[in-house]
Amino acid sequence: MKGFAGKMTRGLCTGSRLKCVDNTGAKEVEIVMVPKYHGTHRRYPQAGVGDIISVTVKKGTPQMRKQMFPAVIVQQRRPWRRPDGLIVQFESNAAVIITPEGELKGSEIKGAVAREAAERWARIAAKAGTII
Repeated sequence: MKGFAGKMTRGLCTGSRLKCVDNTGAKEVEIVMVPKYHGTHRRYPQAGVGDIISVTVKKGTPQMRKQMFPAVIVQQRRPWRRPDGLIVQFESNAAVIITPEGELKGSEIKGAVAREAAERWARIAAKAGTII
């Protein structure tokens, strides 16, 4: 996992709901915790594209629901600026579920993946259909 070249605008806080864009059986997930987040006292932990988060499955197959998994954010609606000056924004917030070792739990990713997430997570870049 690599770091970012610039400062990422974190657009999702704990309690945010995201679409799950892989084929694990989860449809909607909720952010429970952002590991390795060092914020200010009484501030909600926030996460952005490429960050690892802990999620619980809210909608999906009965085997996946009510379980916690690590996930990586691949899309966010909040616009952010890349080091070259380009401002990027997606239509929805989305994540993919991973294993604790960093491998993808599903076998494919539906939709586009942000370049920041693909550069940081090589396994996500290999399974992504489109990288923006």
